Amino acid sequence: MKNIKLILVFTASILLVYCSKQQARRPISQTSNTFMKESVARNKVLIKGEEGKIDSVIKNNPQNQYIASKKGYWYFYETKSTTNDTLKPRKGDIAYFDYEIKDLIGNVIYSDIELKPQVYKVDKENIITGLQDGIKLMKKKEKITFLFPSHIAYGFRGDTRRIKSSMPIVCTVTLNDFKSEKLVPPTPAITPKTVTKPE
Repeated sequence: MKNIKLILVFTASILLVYCSKQQARRPISQTSNTFMKESVARNKVLIKGEEGKIDSVIKNNPQNQYIASKKGYWYFYETKSTTNDTLKPRKGDIAYFDYEIKDLIGNVIYSDIELKPQVYKVDKENIITGLQDGIKLMKKKEKITFLFPSHIAYGFRGDTRRIKSSMPIVCTVTLNDFKSEKLVPPTPAITPKTVTKPE
């Protein structure tokens, strides 16, 4: 019995000694903020370069009265509403619009025929950030041309088809109509067709 007590006391004292000297483990590899700092610096240079190209477009087209948005893009009205109607699309409204995408030189990337008329639930569906914000500036029947830097257009990847990596775009949008979400009847659920095998 004394041996068991002695063994227990000895084991407990060893555990206490080893546990008290154990130090916190550090990660095997420690990374610095260098990558993030370099990435931020690269993006600032990229944005400044794109803004320089956009500024050239603006200077070469003095007939257009460009407006700088707070969100980092520029636009001008091709057709501005002359009515007293002040309504603009809000979150949840259904917007019906056509648009065309060009490069900064004016080459058509996607025509409005290719892109087809759009139906967009404002701020509840995924579209490019610039267009998401720009639509909320428009009144019915207005046509606006937007100059979007890549970071609020298709970003670093582009669209993997015709819009290249980090490509600023010109987007001409016509807001045909918009309605409150409450006034638009819900689309009926489509039941999938079941195919029966012949017996």
